[in-house]
Amino acid sequence: MSVDPCLSLEERKQVLQWLEESEKAFLKAIDDVSAPQWKWKPSPEQWSIGETAEHVVIAEALLFGFVGRAMTTLPNPTWEEQTKGKTELLINTMPYPEQGKAVAPDPILPREAIHQTDVAKRFQRQRIEIVKFAGETDRPLKAHTFRHPFPEFGILSAYQWFIYVPLHTKRHCQQIARIKALADFPSTVNAGQKSDSSAG
Repeated sequence: MSVDPCLSLEERKQVLQWLEESEKAFLKAIDDVSAPQWKWKPSPEQWSIGETAEHVVIAEALLFGFVGRAMTTLPNPTWEEQTKGKTELLINTMPYPEQGKAVAPDPILPREAIHQTDVAKRFQRQRIEIVKFAGETDRPLKAHTFRHPFPEFGILSAYQWFIYVPLHTKRHCQQIARIKALADFPSTVNAGQKSDSSAG
């Protein structure tokens, strides 16, 4: 018996829940962060809160774009076989930084291109379309596929690319929390004062 390639009611409810949870967590994580805190890096090779936040914003746009790209392809006749187990893989690994470090592809590396005061606004603006899609789409997302650049993921369905969006953001919210918890994280004395220079 073949699997329905469309979202089930439970899957739609779950992805909407992930979107809501990740949005609240991200906006809370970047709220009331001072300019020095925004730019502070645990080490030269690690990202600051500002860099992590910029990465989240550009990654969400790219990942949702991959959903669209997958949907422009013809239905994959072997989608069940090629995407089997990968939904569970994403759910069980993506939100958890301790499950392994991933190297961000060049298109989603932070480049100080989004001002600190614009990050939340851009994130929320992008989310309008993403949440609308989650609530309304009736297309067979699972039958359309697009290859992930990382070999461990390989072929992903449009549905899997879609849940990647909130799960990836959840991952980086935890990363931001870990930065804030470090002993040498800058004092909160100036928290709330947003920078007038580019985020970094």
